[in-house]
Amino acid sequence: MISTADFRKGLPILVEGMPYIILEYTVQTPSARGAATLVRVRARNVLTSALQDLTFKSGDRFEEPDLGKRKINFLYADGDDFHFMDEESYEQFHLNRSTLGDAVKWIIEGVTLRSVVFEGKVIGVELPQFIEMEVVEAGPGGRSDMASGKVTKAATLANGTVIRVPVYLEAGERVLVDTTTGEFVKRVARGS
Repeated sequence: MISTADFRKGLPILVEGMPYIILEYTVQTPSARGAATLVRVRARNVLTSALQDLTFKSGDRFEEPDLGKRKINFLYADGDDFHFMDEESYEQFHLNRSTLGDAVKWIIEGVTLRSVVFEGKVIGVELPQFIEMEVVEAGPGGRSDMASGKVTKAATLANGTVIRVPVYLEAGERVLVDTTTGEFVKRVARGS
């Protein structure tokens, strides 16, 4: 059993038979005597991909959903359907673009993903935190972010996604991108 004291980002919980992944949470202490401490959670429903704001009393307990994970490879996209193959069983399956949500822009050939399985059914994919991508177009010198002191410019990646990169990057170079934030991490050395 999982208590509200165990909550952390990325933790799966079962609420009324539905699996959720905690995206963020806050603890709200009461201002009046005798009032209960509340835990507010922003979570993603694993089955529907819908975001939901949930509130629990401190000390509430939850079961951990039985979410299995298996290594898969992306095969191809056919319209709104994305086809994958399980690396162990070689079983092929497809998921719809709406099921995959924002993960679609990071699903590219050659990247090993993990399928998320709930009650024997594949319900989504889990991306690696970092993906190596090629910069296909890099704009001219960019704007300065006064808070961080960094000067960046827009760059288009091989998958069509536009991100901000340092001004020294050119088209044809490879970069490491954080899939959770969509931000540039570092330049990847040639030949690695």
